[in-house]
Amino acid sequence: MSDFPVSGLVSPETLQAALGQPGLIILDIRSTAEGGRAAFEIGHIPGAVYSDYAADGWRAKVGNAPGMLPPLGHLAELAGRLGILPASRVLIVPAGLAATDLAAAARVYWTLKLIGHGQQAILDGGFKAWQADPERPVATGPSKPKPAAPYPVVVKQDLRSTADATFVASRGKLATLVDARSSSYFAGTEKAAEAARPGHIPGAISCDYAAAFDAVTGRLKPLGDLRTLYGAVPSGPAISYCNTGHTAALNWFVLSEVLGRDEVSLYDGSMTDWTQDPERPVATAIG
Repeated sequence: MSDFPVSGLVSPETLQAALGQPGLIILDIRSTAEGGRAAFEIGHIPGAVYSDYAADGWRAKVGNAPGMLPPLGHLAELAGRLGILPASRVLIVPAGLAATDLAAAARVYWTLKLIGHGQQAILDGGFKAWQADPERPVATGPSKPKPAAPYPVVVKQDLRSTADATFVASRGKLATLVDARSSSYFAGTEKAAEAARPGHIPGAISCDYAAAFDAVTGRLKPLGDLRTLYGAVPSGPAISYCNTGHTAALNWFVLSEVLGRDEVSLYDGSMTDWTQDPERPVATAIG
């Protein structure tokens, strides 16, 4: 599989050429909103295994924050149940229907990288792009993973920012805080239900994650467009956040894995975690 990328994005054509190769795990993560397990059993990429992004606990609720990093033991068991070994190449397949399901794939990618896995990629365009060519094979029926031992987790802590680390970075201007939400959330005219207060972390810049997604193709926009979209993020360390660490995962993925930026982390707790402490400041309005 020397021609199969170990990170970033993989095209349907590249995946098709790699089908059946040893060590490849195709991980379909369609959740209930995209039809879930039922949609998977109606049609999926041959050899794929199924994991419901929501139900399998790729994120965990801690207090009022619903998108936190789960316990490492849970992630080790989950990866093992799906047959993921340290040598596996994992190809994550979103539905390809909306920016939010691509963000789910990015969050799974980030989670695998954080626990020490080094070989994962996202199918650009997801299952929608795979189906676009009627000549590509589609399998039916349930998932049949080959379970492995719990994954030997080695945490890459630099990929994650906590509330305390984000506070220090914000106060000391040690990193650029990149807010992935729409402008209404950033300005404070709209608020997530679990967030205690509306607004954004002081000093953050607004960079709506949905702008990176091409709704027609279901893929990320071309590299040149992404460079322009994220041009406002200065060089140096950056912390991506949103409401629950979901949409921010796509900004993290683009900055770190597509544009090749160093020192990009994800604040998984994001605003639903940040606002639980009244001592943490919140700004409102744009500008």
